[in-house]
Amino acid sequence: MAWFYIFVASIFEISWAVGLKYSQGFTQLKASTFTVITMILSYVFLALGAKELPIGTAYAVWTGIGAVGTAIYGILFFNEPKELLRIAFIFLIVVGIVGLRLTYKNV
Repeated sequence: MAWFYIFVASIFEISWAVGLKYSQGFTQLKASTFTVITMILSYVFLALGAKELPIGTAYAVWTGIGAVGTAIYGILFFNEPKELLRIAFIFLIVVGIVGLRLTYKNV
């Protein structure tokens, strides 16, 4: 269940990161409210996952999925650069996330 919590936390991580863009520096009430709520939910689910997983692993996977998801969202919806080298480095983050998951051994 811990990995599920980390995944849910990561989805909220992507949501609040994207929400920051739409909040325009917390000047847009609806987007700002969405951002703060998803921040809180992200931390709550991270805390739930970290109860069973090592904090270093939980945090690295949480931020990694958040970074990858936010970067992909930016490419798709904010017209951010789609350069091959950028995509390759995003892929390396994915490799790190998968590696952490595959090498995790329940203590």
